[in-house]
Amino acid sequence: MTTRDGRRVVVVTGASGGIGRATARRFAARGDAVALLARGADGLEGAARDVREAGGAPLAIETDMADHEQVEAAAGRCESELGPIDVWVNVAFSSVFAPFTQVSPEEFRRATEVTYLGFVNGTRAALERMLPRNRGVVVQVGSALAYRGIPLQSVYCGAKHAVQGFNEALRCELLHDRSKVKVTMVQMPAVNTPQFDWVLSRLPGHPQPVPPIYQPEIPADAIVYAADHPRRREYWVGGSTAATLIANAVVPGVLDRYLAWKGYSSQQTSKVTRRLPPNLWRPADAPPNTDQGAHGSFDRRAKSRSVQVWASQHHATLAAALAVAAGVTALAWRAARR
Repeated sequence: MTTRDGRRVVVVTGASGGIGRATARRFAARGDAVALLARGADGLEGAARDVREAGGAPLAIETDMADHEQVEAAAGRCESELGPIDVWVNVAFSSVFAPFTQVSPEEFRRATEVTYLGFVNGTRAALERMLPRNRGVVVQVGSALAYRGIPLQSVYCGAKHAVQGFNEALRCELLHDRSKVKVTMVQMPAVNTPQFDWVLSRLPGHPQPVPPIYQPEIPADAIVYAADHPRRREYWVGGSTAATLIANAVVPGVLDRYLAWKGYSSQQTSKVTRRLPPNLWRPADAPPNTDQGAHGSFDRRAKSRSVQVWASQHHATLAAALAVAAGVTALAWRAARR
């Protein structure tokens, strides 16, 4: 699957910052042509510069993912200027940090339209082009919160649960049709992105990701891997994601009580820092603000590696190593018995 000049064409939504920005750089480093979809002009300009410097060919398109017509127009422009879309990555989202009763109906609707319907709109635009060609990959960027709801994030948790159900239903339909178009989902941990500086918040403290915190390049690498290996229905990123999903499957009631106890304090800091205007209704990098990049305010606390991610992508190697280790242990035990 290549472009007219031999490169793959990749679309990344929410590409102006955070995971989307880091993912665009990772695809660009492979020489791909990358269409960057987001609302903020300054962020898109920075993302296009990143892609160009990394060796890719950028196409920045200001797009509100909640608007189906804008998304469809962006997809059409991408194909006309770059070539057939090979990979579509849905990342864009918005949210509100607040107890549910403090979120207005308008705010809840807007955040849901961006975070859930934005994925639906992106997937629809991708499939309308991929299905007739019978090839292509759609990667949905999810979260541990697609399975496990937490307090103060009812908007985000609801939308990610919806994306999860939507993606599973779509995957079944593609399997039924024996389509060669693939969809996969990558479930994320807490990541050091600018969202904690620009998401609408009514918390007394500054919002923070629940530790452990990972740098956005780790999810970006996982997304690129998923795009290359889309037969897996989903990938988990980070040990905290694996632990959360396993615990939620086994003892969900215990997690309810634990999160009721710790979920408020773990999502905010006592230190009040500078925050950007919320990005719910307008992009956070709109004037007078500027490009925020991929990283948020938690570089000193964020991890740049994840053993779990490597292990999840190398099941065969890990299984072989464990088998060898078990065999050596068994031989040593027998020798000791003699």
